[in-house]
Amino acid sequence: MHCVSLNPKGVDLETILRARSLFTGFSHRTARTGLPFEIDRLNAATTTTSNGEDFVKINPKGYVPTLEMNDGSILTEGSAILQYIADQNPDSGLAPKAGTMGRYRLQEWLNYIATEIHKSYSPLFNKATPEEVKINAQNLLTKRLAFVENQLVNKPFLMGSGFTVADAYLFVVLNWSGRVGFDLNPFPKIKEFISGFLLVRLCKQQ
Repeated sequence: MHCVSLNPKGVDLETILRARSLFTGFSHRTARTGLPFEIDRLNAATTTTSNGEDFVKINPKGYVPTLEMNDGSILTEGSAILQYIADQNPDSGLAPKAGTMGRYRLQEWLNYIATEIHKSYSPLFNKATPEEVKINAQNLLTKRLAFVENQLVNKPFLMGSGFTVADAYLFVVLNWSGRVGFDLNPFPKIKEFISGFLLVRLCKQQ
């Protein structure tokens, strides 16, 4: 497990993440805000942070990601954390301004990715999941990704020409496909999204 420490405008934050792929996605997002951050480790077996803290005491929910601030308050759930990170530097363009239709569209995508795509991968990671359940999960994931494929036909990013935290989140979860044996060949636009198009456009925008 991993921890990303941020320090925007003097506020110390810790983002504790479950897996390298998820960590990588969050660190890319924080990097885009221009906020400094450093990597730490969390022991998944003992559920303690590298400095010996009990993670469950930090976040009673017991799962990641979790954002802990200087005053001890925490923020949980990926969609909320992503928007918080983006809002620390509005000029980064990672999220539309709060209260605008663009922001609601961003939330629409974040919720779709979290509930319909992210969660659909979960049974595929568990070796104890019955084969029938895995097949059902794969069929559902195929339907959900077909929608995403269609949305990427005429635009480089989910919300158009601009890269947002929703694109970064999508990039992360799609990269789990290889680990669980899910075939992305039927989705050429999604494969393009993963294989470097997203990162190339990201670099050009920096």
